[in-house]
Amino acid sequence: MRDFLYSEISNCYGVPNIPETPDLAIEVGKRLCAELLEPLNATFGRLAIRSGYRSPTVNALGNEKGDSCATNEKNFASHIWDHVDADGFKGATACVVVPWFSDQYADGLGMDWRSMAYWIHDHLPYSALEFFPRLAAFNINWHERPKKAIYSYIKPTGRLDVNAQTLGSRADLYKDFPEFQPSKS
Repeated sequence: MRDFLYSEISNCYGVPNIPETPDLAIEVGKRLCAELLEPLNATFGRLAIRSGYRSPTVNALGNEKGDSCATNEKNFASHIWDHVDADGFKGATACVVVPWFSDQYADGLGMDWRSMAYWIHDHLPYSALEFFPRLAAFNINWHERPKKAIYSYIKPTGRLDVNAQTLGSRADLYKDFPEFQPSKS
C-alpha cells in the first residue's frame, strides 16, 4: 500500500495522502493488484508505480494546480479508491510503467502502445486503459462494472476500438511478448 499512497502532489504541497475510508481503499486496491497488476508483474517483471491512490483533498489540489488530475467526481472509483462513482460502483486505478515494454517501445522495436493495449484487453479483466507518451506509462483501472475503454495520448491518439479487429490480427501485434503468467493469488 505504501507504493500506492506515495504522491508527488502530496509531497510538493505538504498535504497528507491518507484514505478517508481505509477499508474501501484496501478492498479495491486488493482487486486492482490481484486481477490486473500481479498478472502484469508475473508476465513482464517488476512494474513501476507512478501514481495510485489519491485522497479527495490531494486530487482536488492537483486539479486546481493543473497537475493532470481530473475533478474528484471523475476520479471517484478511479484514482480516488475510497469513494464510489456516481452510479455507486467501486473501482481503483494505478498509473504504471512496464519496464520491459517501455524499453521495447523506446528502442523502436516495432511495438506501439496498441500492442500492450490489445495484450491487456485479451488477457486481463480491466475496465479502462489510458496511455501516455512518457515511458509508455498507462493508467489501468479495475471497476465493478468494467467499461472496456482504451484511450491514448500517444500517436495514433484517441480511442481504440477493441472490436474492430479479429483476435488473430490482434495477437500478431503482441506475438513477441512473454507468455502470459496468471496471478498466483
